[in-house]
Amino acid sequence: MMEHISLDGVIAPPGDDDYANGGWTAAYRSPEGAAATAEAQGDRFDLLLGRKTYDLWSGYWPKMSGGPFADKINAATKYIATHRPESLEWGPIGDLGKDAIEGIRRLKSQDGPDLLIWGSASVTSVLLQQGLVDELVLTVYPILLGKGKRCFSDSMDPREFAFVSSKASRTGLLLNTYRHVG
Repeated sequence: MMEHISLDGVIAPPGDDDYANGGWTAAYRSPEGAAATAEAQGDRFDLLLGRKTYDLWSGYWPKMSGGPFADKINAATKYIATHRPESLEWGPIGDLGKDAIEGIRRLKSQDGPDLLIWGSASVTSVLLQQGLVDELVLTVYPILLGKGKRCFSDSMDPREFAFVSSKASRTGLLLNTYRHVG
């Protein structure tokens, strides 16, 4: 699971639905931050996205190529938690089936590329609740946003994660990696 997150746990402040501009994240971007994020993402992966994130990304990434992200993201098989799979155009698209959680369990039990989830707060909350997150990569921004969508639900059961690594960028970002314990 990969998330951009403020110091106070916000992943999307009110009105921040323009992925291309990134609102609150733009001032902190740097080549070394992009390289560290691309390294954490890996070379070969499939994507698990909620419908809102898929819709935002499908308006942006298909128009991009090159760089540390575009070609890998565009080539990845996308598994989308949605009730409207027939309307998915940006692919390749994988099938989670009628029960997304069971579909994710099935994917995790198979050999294949890593399954990454970016953003998709409603999906990440459920995955964390179900114990289906093996690794957290949190890009922590040195900003307090106050209001907005939070990554971690108040109703979540406790989960233990072990610290793996941290990288800092010159703009103050911390890329922290944690693995699930248990």
